Amino acid sequence: MSRRTKVVWGALLGAMTVFGAGLSALTDQGVSALQGATLSPLTSLSGPSTIESIFRTSAPLERERWVSIVIHHSGSPAGSPAALDEQHRAMGLAGLGYHFVIGNGVGMSDGEVHVGRRWLDQLPGAHVAGAQGDHYNLTSVGVCLVGNGDHRRFTDAQIRTLAQLTGALSRELGIPADRILLHSDLASTRSPGAFFPEARFRELIAVAP
Repeated sequence: MSRRTKVVWGALLGAMTVFGAGLSALTDQGVSALQGATLSPLTSLSGPSTIESIFRTSAPLERERWVSIVIHHSGSPAGSPAALDEQHRAMGLAGLGYHFVIGNGVGMSDGEVHVGRRWLDQLPGAHVAGAQGDHYNLTSVGVCLVGNGDHRRFTDAQIRTLAQLTGALSRELGIPADRILLHSDLASTRSPGAFFPEARFRELIAVAP
């Protein structure tokens, strides 16, 4: 790992306590202006979930490529795709590093899902730090919950939407439950934080529509 990369990750995991991404410039080629799509809070909808619309990607869906899902928090009480995109660019990344962002009602609607350009165009993420970062950024779907899970709990709408989203991804892509990971499982970070309700989240995945 180069000195510049170490400095970027040190700032990311230390000063900002924000998730991030350790890919090289090559990995981020083709990611430019913030683009994406928005899904209304899924838990407020009646009838069949609109979550299946995430598979209508701009580029052909690469089912065999995505072998895991990694969950993060933004490390901030408020957030939006535009704000996260700006933060990531300030760290030298080529835009928003996550494939999906789920709002908490401050900066985005509670439970709202932003489907990022990296997912729509089937591009590598830039969200996993540490020695395994390159591998997981190439092969994992990055999902960020707006909020700081070390300071307060996430909203019920966020957790239910997260379960719906990860459940749909898991079924469509053939990702087993043991490959739905927290960022803290892979790197020296607390993300998504001590208040992340992992047991309840995994129970909800099992029954997600």
